[in-house]
Amino acid sequence: MATTTLTGFSVMSLLSLAYLSWDLMSPNQVENEPDPTFNVKSPVQQPPHIIFIMTDDQGFNDIGYHSSDIRTPVLDKLAADGVKLENYYVQPICTPSRSQLITGRYQIHTGLQHSIIRPRQPNCLPFDQVTLPQRLQQLGYSTHMVGKWHLGFYKKECLPTRRGFDTYLGSLTGSMDYYTYESCDGPRLCGFDLHEGESVSWRRRGKYSTHLYTQRVRKILAAHDPLSQPLFIFLSFQAVHTPLQCPQEYIYPYNELENFARRKYAAMVSSVDEAVRNITYALRKYGYYKNSILIFSTDNGGQPLSGGSNWPLRGRKGTYWEGGVRGLGFVHSPLLRKKRRVSKALVHITDWYPTLVGLAGGNESLTEGVDGYNVWEAISEGKESPRFEILHNIDPLYNHARTGSLQKGFGIWNTAIQASIRAGDWKLLTGDPGYGDWIPPPILPGFPREYWNLERHIKPSKSVWLFNVSGDPYERFDLSEQRPDVVKELLARLVYYNRTAVPVRYPSEDPQADPQLNGGAWGPWMGDEEEETWDYQKENMEWKRKLKMFKSRSIFRRLNTRMMSNRI
Repeated sequence: MATTTLTGFSVMSLLSLAYLSWDLMSPNQVENEPDPTFNVKSPVQQPPHIIFIMTDDQGFNDIGYHSSDIRTPVLDKLAADGVKLENYYVQPICTPSRSQLITGRYQIHTGLQHSIIRPRQPNCLPFDQVTLPQRLQQLGYSTHMVGKWHLGFYKKECLPTRRGFDTYLGSLTGSMDYYTYESCDGPRLCGFDLHEGESVSWRRRGKYSTHLYTQRVRKILAAHDPLSQPLFIFLSFQAVHTPLQCPQEYIYPYNELENFARRKYAAMVSSVDEAVRNITYALRKYGYYKNSILIFSTDNGGQPLSGGSNWPLRGRKGTYWEGGVRGLGFVHSPLLRKKRRVSKALVHITDWYPTLVGLAGGNESLTEGVDGYNVWEAISEGKESPRFEILHNIDPLYNHARTGSLQKGFGIWNTAIQASIRAGDWKLLTGDPGYGDWIPPPILPGFPREYWNLERHIKPSKSVWLFNVSGDPYERFDLSEQRPDVVKELLARLVYYNRTAVPVRYPSEDPQADPQLNGGAWGPWMGDEEEETWDYQKENMEWKRKLKMFKSRSIFRRLNTRMMSNRI
């Protein structure tokens, strides 16, 4: 049998073979070659190898076991043989989800509660935060990151290799071309964005990023000795974020999808499915699998304007409806005690920090002060989750709802402020949660953006919503008027959390960040010895003054469009 390239099986062969045994021949294994898995003695007492795979903008309905039009046989089988997390929450946009994974803290405790870190902002993950990879390094792990960072890079001290990763290959900004690695932050503000370690990796231009990142993970696995040191790999795919780009061979199986954006989007999901298949095989081939934990997670909800779907959930990426924050997630591992099941345990993305530190052998003192919980027993053994409550966010800078007031919040909370919290079965939203319609998967050949200006796309006439999301996961029945007692309790919880919040870190953009002033590539532009010249409290006051000026509907609409743009 002829060998194939490192990028793996073709899509058609993958779709037809994926449900067979996981002992199938690898793309690089010739016929009659002995399977090296059986020649490696599985480590017994060493902490587990941890592979965390995150996709970008993959919607709740964009995986085989939730969808009828996207085929992901590999992800489906891994999830079916592991534990599906069907009560799992992330954040509605990129930076917040990654920051909470890496720090185990809510956005209000890192100052990143507003929007994302934009390429020209002198901002990054706060330096006083001990990151998850730094903790794992302390516990003896070899740590590696591949893919999208999006946690700031204005100083070298912000880079992944300075925040706990031994090696890094990927992009620093929020989105880029999948082949040229060009990333733009507005007209004529474009630069190259592929980095290895702390250097620009010009020579890799032209390689499809999903394939490049997969190849990198396989090389890490091949070069490391699984018996000598536990391994942590954070694979943060660029896919399936815009732009919609994919090799043609992945698109052919979806020719029956009439909507062009959905067709390309589905093809990109299939390329990720193939990538995970090749990584899983490498775990077996090089002796990691029997002592490994593979975690799959999205970073936020899907964007229907770009082919994604969160159906039947309400809302989309960038909103605090379930379609923006209910994440795809599963855990696959031989170490799970109760496998092949669906978990309804409440899990939040901050929980991975204490969970993985605990699995690595760390004690509770290493996770003191984080907002996450160790949920391993809930996932592995089916026990009750230690988590009862999730603060989705409090964003004091987001457009204030004109219909909100302190009076409508019973004198407890100003309901003009965008905030959301879940406690038990109840979920409360205040302010403007974002676009809140239910959007079926696109099936028409075209999907003009003007469709969003139909009569249902209007500003909400209220500023408080309450749902029993256990019984009403699609958020169709607002119970805020029927249960004011619950509303008051959750508003009081928002007040409690808000008292612990740190000032928002959202500095003005720095013109010195222009890639053309830095050799044509995005990267650190401020020396580590330079003083940070902005004052966060001053920035917050300036933003509050600006908000008072935003009274016309056209300005609000432009701000919302910017928030939901492809730059996020």
